[in-house]
Parts: sequence; structure tokens; C-alpha cells
Amino acid sequence: MHISRVDLNLFTVFEAIYTEGSVTRASQKLNLTQPAISHALGRLRQMFDDPLFVRQGHAMVSTPMARNMIEPVRRALRGLEVTLNGLHTFDPASTPKQFNIALRDVLEATILPPLMLRVRQAAPLVDVAASHVERRELESEMAAGTLDGAIDVLLPLSGDIMRTRIYQDSTVVVARKGHPAIDGKLDLDTYMQQDHILASSRRRGPGLEDFELSRFGLERQIRLRCQHYFAACRVVSETDMLLTMPGRYARIANQQFDNQILPFPLEVPAFDVFLYWHANMDNDPANRWFREQVMESVRE
Repeated sequence: MHISRVDLNLFTVFEAIYTEGSVTRASQKLNLTQPAISHALGRLRQMFDDPLFVRQGHAMVSTPMARNMIEPVRRALRGLEVTLNGLHTFDPASTPKQFNIALRDVLEATILPPLMLRVRQAAPLVDVAASHVERRELESEMAAGTLDGAIDVLLPLSGDIMRTRIYQDSTVVVARKGHPAIDGKLDLDTYMQQDHILASSRRRGPGLEDFELSRFGLERQIRLRCQHYFAACRVVSETDMLLTMPGRYARIANQQFDNQILPFPLEVPAFDVFLYWHANMDNDPANRWFREQVMESVRE
């Protein structure tokens, strides 16, 4: 019997008759007329080819089939009730849930540790899946519901995508401890005289810092282009090359290398990092809770 051919309201009637042991009391409980209850019972009997309830005196006594049915029916009804109520509430302490978020590897190390500390304490059944998603695909994935959100720099997305700034970051320069030309301070002339590393997932093209330098007619000498800042930090620790990178990640990635972290020698504005989500998830209780965890973990 396919579920599409079944009137699910009949199971509410079935559970009420079983619980109350009376058509009259079942009608009062459901606020339906006795003829409506009797009609529903007739349909149930026809559906299962079983009387389900037999009158004995003033009571309706359940048949063996009804007794076998009652617990699965009750579980199904309670599960549906929980689902419908859950559309308006989210209990992180007891609700299994996976949140899918897009962020780049440079942001994983700064955002995921404090985020997961909060999530594990408040929501032991909640999982988080972080992945790299191409920026041109972010909007379509959030619209489709395959992504609950994204964290990135300012992006040109449509009005269907909502955003809030979660922190500002600065640009810094990383040099090895004991660099012959740098000892705790760095000026622009010294910066330009050094060889540089550019960390980028793109195969070609300048970095953001190169755009800033070009405004002053400057072009640095890039000797190494690699994919990840962590690898670049290790190269810095063993060479005299410099690496320009975001400040928050620089402090994390260089803990084991003991590299120098210095201000970028040009006055450049701090860059903003945003949390993005689709407008149709703005009032979703689970999504709202997750956004709050992201924002609070960054503030802390």
C-alpha cells in the first residue's frame, strides 16, 4: 500500500480510539462528530481488512492487529509532530543536524577551532562540514540548500544572499627570525629589495598586495608561487624570502616557525570577512542558531 493513497488523518483517529477506548471520547478528544469518527473507523477497517476494535459493552476493545499497529503508529505521529514543531524551534542539545559551510583553507584554521569548541559544548549531535566551493557557485548552492552558509571576503552576490561582517583583518609580512635585512621592523624600501612568495590557489595573476603596490608604481619580485600559506611560512623560515598574508592566520601558522610578523609597509585598509546565507534561511531556527555560533566564536 503506497503512502500517497492513504489519508494520514485516519491514524490520528485510530490512536484516539485506542487510547480512549470509546468512539464518543475519541470524538471529544479530536473535536470531531461521532459520525465522522465512525466513518473514519470504517475506512480503517476496509484498509486493513480487520475490525481493529470490537465493542464489548460500552468499551471498544482492540483486536490483535490493532495492538500490533499502535506503537508504530504512535511513533510515526510523534515523529511528525516533532518535525512540524521543529520548523519553528531548534533544540541544539538534542537535535541531530549537519551544517554545511563554505570557507577557504586560510579561514578554516582561524574560524573552525573556536566554532567547534562552542558547538561541541552546546550541541553534541550537531556536525559541521566545511568545504571549498568556487565563488561563482556559492549563490546557487545556498539557494539549493546544499550550503547553509559561506564565509569569505566581500563578494558581488545578489540581493537574495544576506551577509554580516564578522571581523576585520590586516595585511602583514612574515620574515624568518634572524633575517639579515629585517630585525623587528620593515620599511618599504627594504620590502621591495627582497624576494617574495605569493600564496594563491590561482595559477596566475597578482595578489591583493600587488594591486596595492601597483597604485604606487611598484612591482615586487616573486620567486615562488605556491598554494598554501602554511607551506609558504615554512619556506620563509628556511630562506630570506618574505611572505605577505592575512594577520590572523599569520599568528596561527607561524607559531611553530618563530617567524617575525611585521606590518605591511604601506598604509592599506583592513579587509572585511563576511558570513553569507540565503534570504530564505534567514528565519530558519537551526540556521539562525548556527550563524550565532559563528559570530560569537569569532568575537571570543
